Amino acid sequence: MPSMKLKDIYDIIDAAAPFVLSKEYIQKGMHDNSGLLLDCGKDITGVLFSLDLTPEAVDQAVKCGANLIVTHHPAIWDGVMRITEADAPALYGCVKAGISVISAHLNLDAAKGGIDESLMLGLGGKEPIAVMDELSCGGYGRVYDVSPLPLAEFAARARETFDTDKLAVYGEGTVRRVASFCGGGFSYAAIAFALEYGADTLVTSDGKHHIILDAVGKGLNVLHFTHYASENFGFSRFAERIKNKIGLPCTFYTDRRFL
Repeated sequence: MPSMKLKDIYDIIDAAAPFVLSKEYIQKGMHDNSGLLLDCGKDITGVLFSLDLTPEAVDQAVKCGANLIVTHHPAIWDGVMRITEADAPALYGCVKAGISVISAHLNLDAAKGGIDESLMLGLGGKEPIAVMDELSCGGYGRVYDVSPLPLAEFAARARETFDTDKLAVYGEGTVRRVASFCGGGFSYAAIAFALEYGADTLVTSDGKHHIILDAVGKGLNVLHFTHYASENFGFSRFAERIKNKIGLPCTFYTDRRFL
């Protein structure tokens, strides 16, 4: 059975989505916990990719024989006081089954070919006119032109591309220039950036009502994804790239409850 050292897989992920980007965000005052978060001391014979570390993802890894789970959202976000079945069921399941965990979060959001760029590509953009938060080798938040479409048609295409029916749409008219932000990017700063660069449509998730109200009141169309849907598309693209580099059995797990 073919296998790889855990460190070698970590290095492949680091080359595709440099973990230094996460450190740059931390230096800006943001919180993250990306990297190798659980090392069970075994060579890797199979990999499961899952946006989140959940008991269901662990069960799937066990079923398909994977002993590494690669997540986007950090498997450990804050301090863990106890790893018991009651307190941390997913981590407990990994330890019990000997499954290591690597998480690539803010670094993968911002990386070239990462989740934020994939959101742009999925929505029909090609190159950004501007990037809101530029880093050493990546960035987050993009404004770009798309082929003009009525808002209803643009939204229908987005639902199909991102495989979701949980998409709230506000506004009217034709979509020509889009500002998009993967994950929890709905903020007053995002609205200001979109307006500064002439976007007519803002696409993101995790919006509070008063911020959505502000965006619509300032003339922006809004497409409001679930956080999961805005990122799973890009994470699946990333997983395919890593799969092609490591040559081990790989499984991509989607939790459709959150699409």
